[in-house]
This record gives sequence, structure tokens and C-alpha cells, in this order.
Amino acid sequence: MKLQLKVLLLLAFIVPFQVSADAFLMPGKVGETDLVKPFPQPYIVKKGDTLWDIAQEYFADPEKWLKIWEQNLYVSNPDLIYPGNELWLKFKQSEKVVKRTEPKRAVVKLEPKIIYKPAERSEKKIDTKVLVTALARQDFIDPKAVEGVGHILDSEDERLNYGANDKVYLSLDVRAKPGDTFNIFRTGDPIYALNDLGDKELVGYLVNHLGTVEVTSEEAGVFRGTIIQAFEEIGRTDRLKRTLPADYNVKLEYPDQPVFGHVTYIRGNTVEAGQGQVIGVDVGSDDGLRAGSVLGVYRPGKLVLDKVYQEKTYRALPEEKIGEIIVIAAQEKASIALITKSSSAIHIKDLIQPISKK
Repeated sequence: MKLQLKVLLLLAFIVPFQVSADAFLMPGKVGETDLVKPFPQPYIVKKGDTLWDIAQEYFADPEKWLKIWEQNLYVSNPDLIYPGNELWLKFKQSEKVVKRTEPKRAVVKLEPKIIYKPAERSEKKIDTKVLVTALARQDFIDPKAVEGVGHILDSEDERLNYGANDKVYLSLDVRAKPGDTFNIFRTGDPIYALNDLGDKELVGYLVNHLGTVEVTSEEAGVFRGTIIQAFEEIGRTDRLKRTLPADYNVKLEYPDQPVFGHVTYIRGNTVEAGQGQVIGVDVGSDDGLRAGSVLGVYRPGKLVLDKVYQEKTYRALPEEKIGEIIVIAAQEKASIALITKSSSAIHIKDLIQPISKK
């Protein structure tokens, strides 16, 4: 009897561990059901391709570019892939076994290939749905509007945190009728612009969208609502602002008028930024920018000592383009933007200007 008890206790300890261990798949593997179209084995990189674009095409989610790169680490810089590079994807064993209907293929031994070619970057058409998705999660708000037009008051069951389909009570400072929708938001980091003296001036706040609530009824000045969309956990006092219609027909615009500014903010206050990150720039609607404006990011040329001359002679090196951005939302003096391309890390004070047509 004691032996049986020991065996049962041992199984009770081992079995949960095995079940949870099965949940941890080999790093980098993906499920075929994650794809929106079959991924060729291998995928041959074409001129103008980026991992961001390939992930958008096969996963319908550009932020999954890392799933491709981590399985092809012979590509030392994910921002620099070249025509002729071969990209492979491994799939979860459980899904591959169930779906396989063809004979077992011969094992192919992968070996890194180094292709010596200059970096090529074409002006490939950008999927504007990426821009709309970015705008659905963040916005840029004027300092005078940070309080919004109301807030989450409470819920029927007095819980502190809410998600999709939860019923909540709303306090609104504006008129609303059943069917009206409001963005639920939380104020994020301040965005600054540089004035003529080079000093920082507060021009707005980055706004994190938490979800969307729909008004269902009103009684004695208190509104009932249903949360119809939730990106993050929502709580009491989270602010409300009217929902703007999502426009999937955003037109990309390459300004040809003079626009000169700087990177003044990197989301999360990190030291550097790359493709897919949100930044703030000190140019805005006063400079003719709007959602969809495409600009270049340039690294200023530094002064170097020309050692050929006996007398100290310094020469300024030319500025170099290191990335491209699309404006997500513009205020008068500043904007927030999404980095769509980067060949080098982007830092505060890097230059923002129209893309050179040279």
C-alpha cells in the first residue's frame, strides 16, 4: 500500500511537469496555421524585400519578422537582406505531423551563404494597413485635451479591471446616444519640440489606446456601455475620447517642400530605435505634414581633421540616410511617426527631412 502511495505521489509530480514542458516548443518554430499563405521552402529574397514586408505577406503581421530572422541567423543584420538570400521556416512538429500527406522528403543540410553585393533599397509600396494598425494602438493628443471627454466610472459587478464584452458605467462630459463609440486611452510620455532657441517645448502627449466602448443607454446622467474591443487591461478612471473612423485608404505622401526637424522622442525613452518603433519628431501640420507623410531620417555628418595639411583643417562629412518614417498623427509643431525602414540605429537629434531623389 505504501509503495502504491509513493508511486501515485511520484506521478502527481511528474505528469504536470511533462504537460507544461510540452508547451515549450523549440525556439523559433511557428505553426503553419499562423500563416495566411504557404511559405516556400526556401523563400528566395527579391530586390526590395525586407523581413518586415515578408512577415506582412505571409503572417499578415509585420511584427512577426523576428520569427523569420531567428531561424536564419546567418543574416547578421535583419535590416540588410539581399537578392538571392535563402530564408527557411521550421514548423511545430505537432502541426506538421497532422497535416503531412506527402512522402517524407530528403533531409536538406542548410549552410550559410555569403553574398557580396551593395545594399539595395527600392522605394517599394508600403502597406497602409500597417499605418492604420499603428494608429489603432497609439495617438498624439494636444496638452489641452489630455482629460478627454469622460472616463470609466465603474462596472455592474464592481470589478477593478475590464476586458472585451464587459458592461461598464461611463461618466461623459458630452452628449452621447446609444451606438456612439469612444476610445479608451491612457496618457503616455510627453512629446517635445525644439523652439528657435533650441529649448524643449511641450507640444502634446503620446496616447496609448486601451480599447473601445460603445454606449448602450443613459439614465440620470450616467451612461451604460459595453467594451467592444480591448488591447490592454482597462480600469476605472481610464479616459475617453470620441472614436475617429479608421481609414484604410490613407494616401502616402512624399513632401517636396522644405521640412527640417529632429527626432525628439523614442517610445519607452530608450537610447535608440529601429524598424517598427514609434518616435516623436519636431515637425508637424504647420510644416504641411499629415498622417501618411513619408520622410527620411539622416545622420548628420561629423567634422573630421584632414591630416594631409600641416595647418589644422577640418572638413564636414556628408549626412547619410539611415531610415524612413511614416507620420501617424500630426499636431501643429510635432508628430509621432512609425519607423518603416532603418539601416542603422536611430537616435535623438537625428535629422528629419524629405527623402532625397538623387
